[in-house]
Amino acid sequence: MTARFDQGPWAAAGVQTVQAGVHRVPLPLPNDGLHAVNVYLLENLAEDNGIVMIDGGWAIPEARKALEEALAAIGRDLGGISHILVTHIHRDHYTNAVELRRLLGSRVYLGAGERPGLELLDRLRSDEPAGSLETLRRGGAAELADEIAAMDHGGYDPSVWEAPDQWLGAETLRFGEQELRVVPTPGHTKGHVVFLDEQRGLLFAGDHVLPHITPSIGFELTEAGGRPLADYLDSLRLMTRYADTRLLPAHGPVTDSAHTRVAELLTHHDDRLAKSLTALGEDTLDAHAVARKLGWTRREVPFGDLNAFNQMLAVNETAAHLDVLVLRGRATVAFVGGVNQYTRVR
Repeated sequence: MTARFDQGPWAAAGVQTVQAGVHRVPLPLPNDGLHAVNVYLLENLAEDNGIVMIDGGWAIPEARKALEEALAAIGRDLGGISHILVTHIHRDHYTNAVELRRLLGSRVYLGAGERPGLELLDRLRSDEPAGSLETLRRGGAAELADEIAAMDHGGYDPSVWEAPDQWLGAETLRFGEQELRVVPTPGHTKGHVVFLDEQRGLLFAGDHVLPHITPSIGFELTEAGGRPLADYLDSLRLMTRYADTRLLPAHGPVTDSAHTRVAELLTHHDDRLAKSLTALGEDTLDAHAVARKLGWTRREVPFGDLNAFNQMLAVNETAAHLDVLVLRGRATVAFVGGVNQYTRVR
C-alpha cells in the first residue's frame, strides 16, 4: 500500500539530468504523504525542437512554478512542451497535463484502459473514489466507507478531467529518430501504461514499479471489479520480458535496475499472500477482518493506527490478495449479505 516513507533528497525541488536530454523534475503535491511526483522532460525529440514530458503532475500553482523553474534551469520554457505522455489517470499525474494543454496547446496521451473510467467519472460528476468505496463495502467495512464518502474530496472540476488527445494501446510512439514503446501495465489502475525507451535503456515506470514502496492496487475513482492484484503481478512479470533498464519512477529516485525492483515487489506480494492466508486461519472472514490482523507499511503498523484513507487502502489491498488466493485455489469466497466471505481451503 502507498504510505509515508523517508523522502530523501529525491523530492527536493530542482532538476536531475539522468543522461543527456533526459531530466527528472519533482513537482510538489498538496497534503500527500509522498510530497512530490516526478515528471520527466525529454529534449529534442518532437518537432520544432520540442519537449516530450512524461506525466503531468497535480494542477496546483506550486507545481507550475516548480516546472517553470526547472525548465529555466535547462535553458527552456513552458512553451517548449509539445507532447505530454501520462502513465495513468490519478490526479497527481493527469490534471496538470490537462492544464498545460489548455495553456500551451500540447498534445496529451493516456492509456486506453482509462477511457471507461474517465467517461464514467464524467457521468458521476464526483471526485469520490466510488470504485474503491464499493470494494470497501464488499470487504465488510461499510462504516469506514461511509466515513470516507463523507470527507471533502475537493469538489468535481470537469475542466481537469477532459479526455486526452490520443488514447494509447500497446504501440510504439516515434518522435523524430527516438522511439518510446507503450506497454499497458494494469494493476495500479486499469489503464496504467509505462513508456520504455529501449534505445537508451530507460523505463518511465509511473506508479507501476516504485523503488521504495509498493503501489496501491486497483485504486479507482470509478467502477470496481476485475482482479487488480492478479493483473498487477502479471504486469510486473511482463517487465522481465524486456531487457533490463534504469528505473525512472514517479515517486522516488532513479535506480539502476528495473528488474531488481520487480523481483523485490514479486517477493513482497508472495509474502503478503502467505500472511493473508495465515491471518484467514480456520475461520470464514471478510477482508476487513483479515486486514485488522495484519501489519502495515515496512514498520508493521497496526491497522488501527492508520488513518481512514490508509485503512481503506489496507482493506482493499487485503481483498485483492484474498482474491488471488481464490484464483490459486487456496481459498474460496461466498458473497453473503453484500460482503465477500473468504474461507481457507483445507
